[in-house]
Amino acid sequence: MSQSSFLDRRRAMAHLGTAALCWVPVLPAWSQAYPAKALTIVVPFAAGGSIDVVARQVASRLSAKLGQSVVVDNVAGAFGTIGTQKVARAAPDGHTLLFVVSSPLNVAPILNPSAVRYDAFKDFLPIATVGRLPFMVVGRNGLPADSMASLIQLARARPGALSFGTDGTGSLLHITGELIKQRAGVDIVHVPYKAAPQVLTDIGGGQLDLGILPVALAQPLVREGRVRAYAVTSPGRLPGLPQVPALAELPGFEGVSLTSWMGLLAPAGLPAHVAAVLTDAMRAAASDPTLVAQLVDRAIEPDVVAGSDFAALLRSERQQIASVVARTGLKPE
Repeated sequence: MSQSSFLDRRRAMAHLGTAALCWVPVLPAWSQAYPAKALTIVVPFAAGGSIDVVARQVASRLSAKLGQSVVVDNVAGAFGTIGTQKVARAAPDGHTLLFVVSSPLNVAPILNPSAVRYDAFKDFLPIATVGRLPFMVVGRNGLPADSMASLIQLARARPGALSFGTDGTGSLLHITGELIKQRAGVDIVHVPYKAAPQVLTDIGGGQLDLGILPVALAQPLVREGRVRAYAVTSPGRLPGLPQVPALAELPGFEGVSLTSWMGLLAPAGLPAHVAAVLTDAMRAAASDPTLVAQLVDRAIEPDVVAGSDFAALLRSERQQIASVVARTGLKPE
């Protein structure tokens, strides 16, 4: 090979090497190390409630696990649908997440579908739950019924005479009350309130017969003896209230359990490896003894349901709620 040919070949190889170095593929954000920046957890309800408090406890543990700050953003309004929609429209990169309960995903789409701008099954990827919020049937102390069985007998003897309050028409608490009425075959008048605490106040004051309320809200007054607890809607009795039976124990209520899960979801399209990182982090957070104790103290049952099992939970819950709504013809206010 002549010297000139050798030099020409060297120049060609150098040119190709430079071109190769210049061609660096632009990788999508989700192929980079995750998390690449701070995370935002949207809570679609006002600050200060149980959901917000637990979300912040979870956020601090996720931050420690993931090595990035995790900020909680309260985007309240329209029964949780505004904040939920915000996450549905967010980039599926794992940096914007939703911490929520059942209602925005499985009640609002049934009762007011025209106002909901997202699909719970198509627009979200379930990551994991941390717990369940059971409900409680409570009543005023003057009622001539000392058990759930005797309460049902009283309601049957006085159709339309008793009333029960919830936090509004079409809420999950209302749906729970209608399910109980169906199973018991009783006629009890629903009284919608703007907020659950007012229901409890009126029961304690004797102005309202009954209420379907979150256990976390009713438990203090039950312990003080200011209201009577008849039953809880969890599958079994609660450790903090072992004297209160579960509905499922009663004849005609076998298998009945209606609670609200509390958990983390991401926008649909989240890469599998990012979902795996988040699921692992959620499992670690949920196994933290301090968090478990905090959940129990708030009458929230620790319960981790992740991935496809969480997705199955969403669908089975939707079917149950839709069935109750269809039979009662419930409509939003």
